Amino acid sequence: MSEIGSMKTPLTVARDRAALLCIDLQEEHRQDRRLLAVGFDGVVANVRRLQDATRENGIPVYHFAYIVDAAASLPHHPKLPDGRSAFSDKDDPLTAICPEVAPLDGERLVIKSEANAFGTGLGDELKAAGAEWLFVCGVWTEACVDATVKAALKLGFRVVLVKDACGSGSAAMHQTGILNLANRLYGGAVTDTEGACRLMVGEAVTAWQPDRPVPIRYGFEDAGALYAEL
Repeated sequence: MSEIGSMKTPLTVARDRAALLCIDLQEEHRQDRRLLAVGFDGVVANVRRLQDATRENGIPVYHFAYIVDAAASLPHHPKLPDGRSAFSDKDDPLTAICPEVAPLDGERLVIKSEANAFGTGLGDELKAAGAEWLFVCGVWTEACVDATVKAALKLGFRVVLVKDACGSGSAAMHQTGILNLANRLYGGAVTDTEGACRLMVGEAVTAWQPDRPVPIRYGFEDAGALYAEL
């Protein structure tokens, strides 16, 4: 059995203590050629499956959009010659969330201006709602998803990272982003959309759950194969 396989163990999630976080599923990632996420339509389709499962099972959905006001941004934030943000500018219509995965009435939409979704006070809100488990999906894997997962772990949440419902600017960026998080996802798990949907209906799923420091060591030659095993 491989190192990956030996650390895939049964997992169940308490649905009444769970929430789904959908990170930055904005039109710019499929329409702005500077910000394209590879396979983005597939990511969106998987996120829609997750949203459908959460809604059917009474699990709350939280949506996030990265929108930047260049005038209020950090001093070294990249800007265009006209002063607008070089990405995710507040006046760019492509910052809109893709309609397939947009919030429904009553669902929370949080506007953020940094990678970490928890910079908005989200942690207190989720804890007040009784959340313990967070299903996380969205883009970009090594940026906003990474920052959000790490912040969630620091705040004591348990994260189910849905690997095929995340994406980035290349397969390598996405896969290594997932591997890096998998190495340190203590108390949490990595699964795919099918596994996450099964967890949401109360089934047990065999999922990657690290039980020791940095168990995955990878190189350029085997990162893709290790990612596929997760």
